[in-house]
Amino acid sequence: MVRYATLMIVAGVLTAAAAAEAPPLLAQAQPGLWEISGAPGTNGPVHQCIADIGALARFEHRGKSCAANVLRSAGSTTAIEYTCGGAGFGHSEIQVLTPRSLRIGTQGISDGLPFNYVLQAHRLDDCPKSPSVARH
Repeated sequence: MVRYATLMIVAGVLTAAAAAEAPPLLAQAQPGLWEISGAPGTNGPVHQCIADIGALARFEHRGKSCAANVLRSAGSTTAIEYTCGGAGFGHSEIQVLTPRSLRIGTQGISDGLPFNYVLQAHRLDDCPKSPSVARH
C-alpha cells in the first residue's frame, strides 16, 4: 500500500512537472470544451473538457501518467516528446492556427503498438458547470 501511495505521489509530481513545462505558445489557447476531430476509432468528433492545453499533445495516452519535455517552440509550432512508462511514448507537434484552433500531429507507441495521426482541435466554449445540488 505504501509503495502504491509513493507511486501515485511520484506520478502526480511528474504530471505537474509536465504541465509546468508547457510552452508560452500554448498559453494563447484557453482551457475549455474542445471538439477534437481525427481521433482513431471514432465515428465523428470527440467533445472533451481540456484543463491543460498541453495535454492535447498526449491525446493518445490521455488518462495515463506521463512526463513531457518541450523540444522546441518557435513561430506557431511547439514540439513535445513524452513518456508514459510501460504504456508507451510519443512525439507531438502542436500548431496554433488561432487561439481557438489547433492542429496536432502525433506519433509513437501505445500499449506496444505504433500510432501516427493528425488531430484538429477547435475550442467550442467553457466547460459545462456541474449541476448544483439543491440544498434544503
